[in-house]
Amino acid sequence: MNMTHTKEFLPSCPNAALLTDLYELTMLQAYWANSMHDDAVFSLFVRKLPKQRNFLLACGLEDVLTYLEELHFTPRALDYLYGLQMFREDFLHWLSSFSFQGDVYAMPEGTACFPNEPLMEVVAPIGQAQLLETYLINQYHMQTMAASKAARIVLAAKRKRVIDFGLRRIHGIDAGLKSARSFHIAGVQATSNVLAGAAYGVPISGTMAHSFIQAHDNEYEAFKNFARSFPQTVLLVDTFDSLEGTRKVIQLAGELGAEFQIQGIRIDSSDLKELSFELRQELDTADLHGVGIFASGSLDEHVIQDLIESSAPIDGFGVGTKMGVSNDAPYLDMVYKLASYAGKGRMKTSPGKSTLPHQKQVFRQERETEYIQDILAAFSETHPGRPLLRQVMHNGERLPASRETLAEMKDRAHNELASLPQALRNLSPAQKAYPVRISPYLDQESARIRAKSLENNSF
Repeated sequence: MNMTHTKEFLPSCPNAALLTDLYELTMLQAYWANSMHDDAVFSLFVRKLPKQRNFLLACGLEDVLTYLEELHFTPRALDYLYGLQMFREDFLHWLSSFSFQGDVYAMPEGTACFPNEPLMEVVAPIGQAQLLETYLINQYHMQTMAASKAARIVLAAKRKRVIDFGLRRIHGIDAGLKSARSFHIAGVQATSNVLAGAAYGVPISGTMAHSFIQAHDNEYEAFKNFARSFPQTVLLVDTFDSLEGTRKVIQLAGELGAEFQIQGIRIDSSDLKELSFELRQELDTADLHGVGIFASGSLDEHVIQDLIESSAPIDGFGVGTKMGVSNDAPYLDMVYKLASYAGKGRMKTSPGKSTLPHQKQVFRQERETEYIQDILAAFSETHPGRPLLRQVMHNGERLPASRETLAEMKDRAHNELASLPQALRNLSPAQKAYPVRISPYLDQESARIRAKSLENNSF
């Protein structure tokens, strides 16, 4: 499927303009009332990495651009705001024709990124840019978090098949749907989420539940009945006893003969390492070398890495809860901050939360296909290396650079992961963080604006 989105399958929210924090709207009225309509630059970035992460994968751009294209206030939304008795009637009238008319620069989805690097920068009249804050963080945060967790699992699996089983325990419908897409960009081959398959073209995959086995009086009959409907399925063998369940699969192979097409067995409990060796021996002894072993059940990157390093004969992994909720790093310190207004660089200077001024660009430098450092610079600068941010929207309209297939994003993520230094690809925290250097010009500008800010705000 070549489309990035198949919109007919996606949940819609006609009043998405209200999916924001109240202070975005109160600031918007204050900007409007004070005739503050000059262009601003807002930068979306992560302040610092979680301790369990050496890198992040940028994800969420597609949903943000769709939101920006369609952003408007419906009559129902305006009636609600009017009923709050907080907003001026003439301001609400102005909102009735509101649309986003700015420019957007962003890292393509699937790009490896690091602290303080802008994943996206918005250049627009300040009120328009301000209103976007909550939605942009919400979408980028969840999807970048999901893709970054999945990337660790894919790296741990070392080219073994990984399937997303997370929908039932992910926090809500929106996250469940978009996480499946993010996981796939990061390298997860398939999802059990059927709607994600319909909406995004992510390959779907699934086996069976214990309940189907339990609903039968006999496990063998359950296997036989399911295989009759789905001859090339994977059979779940651990409802009662995994060894006995596997022997029933072997029995079924003997009964069906040439018609036996079962692709694999799934184990979901017990000591997966020890059990997989035992079951592989049973299958091989029965000359069922083509029947694979698929594992699931509370898996994460550390369990998978242990199984891989022990050469456990497992051919694929179904990963659910711990990938779905990014259990070890369930949030990112992601922010959306003003960097310029009316042609002047702007900064926040509070300790631990200071920001950089001006519109920016990131230049990625590499040696022999391995990334060695990034240069964080003002957008007007030129440095050696590959510029990571590209313009994806102009005057509120998407540009061709923004329209990529899911396969292109997935290929990018694969190449990005392959180009990271090995220390960053390891599951343990790297002794040295990936170097992100601030350009001399941007550093000087930061010092100048900081000094000017102190001067202007001192008593």
